[in-house]
Amino acid sequence: MQRRSFIRNTGLTAGFMALSSRELLAALLQQPAFKIQALRGNVSIFSERGGTIAFYESKDGFAVIDSQFPDPAKHLVEELRKIKELPVKFLINTHHHGDHTGGNISFKDIAEHVVGHVNCLANYKRISEQNKSLDKQLFQDITFGDSWKQKMGKEKIRAYYFGAAHTNGDAIIHFEQANIAHMGDLLFNRMHPFIDRSAGASISNWIQVIQKARDTFDTDTQFVFGHAADPEKITGSLEDLAEFESYLQKLLDFVSAEIKAGKSKEEVIKNKDIPGLNWKAPGAERSLTAAYDELTSK
Repeated sequence: MQRRSFIRNTGLTAGFMALSSRELLAALLQQPAFKIQALRGNVSIFSERGGTIAFYESKDGFAVIDSQFPDPAKHLVEELRKIKELPVKFLINTHHHGDHTGGNISFKDIAEHVVGHVNCLANYKRISEQNKSLDKQLFQDITFGDSWKQKMGKEKIRAYYFGAAHTNGDAIIHFEQANIAHMGDLLFNRMHPFIDRSAGASISNWIQVIQKARDTFDTDTQFVFGHAADPEKITGSLEDLAEFESYLQKLLDFVSAEIKAGKSKEEVIKNKDIPGLNWKAPGAERSLTAAYDELTSK
């Protein structure tokens, strides 16, 4: 295992501190924008621009979860080749959004299979057709309904689909031996989520999906999140799932009360905050808008 030798950190080492200001600036500009962090059980995460990527290394090859955008995906492929010249056996997408599938094309002729939920593929193709970008995509050739399982080296990889939430095609990818679960955009850690109603999102069902995840996994499970207000907190625990579930419930309760009080959509959105929530991240208006539309469309 050579992973420790290429983990990238943004902190300054003693060697950096010994450089002149001009030398330091030049050295920093040469540092890669991405970061790779080893977790456990040969599973690591890659972050640069877009949803968090996870990857697993076995003697037979790699399994990669999500792909960000084309350029970050190329950087990841380059780093994987530095570890070991092995194939990417599976590229697995948690859902269809461009910051999770945009880099799929960088795995063309590299990934043996691309995996995703059936609705992930349907949404992915629909958006690509709308954007006239079908030739710039690498679509899933393996799809699943409620679950998918694959043994790879010493690891067992399992995908769970618990229903519509962030979209109608979000899957949780679990490395069972390492006990690491990639949540994709089913969890935005301490930040207001994007709720894609055009792709079948449901806040009320999202709450149930998080509840099912909390029942499925345990206190030892390490979770990988698609996004986080603090980029250092893209991994977490069951407590983070409980916190996000509480957020979604507070969002629906607040907007429901506002609607019952006769408030218009514009008045609801003007709140720019959700009572009882101590998150400092901006973007509450998009959650308030989605909640209002969901509650008034019934």
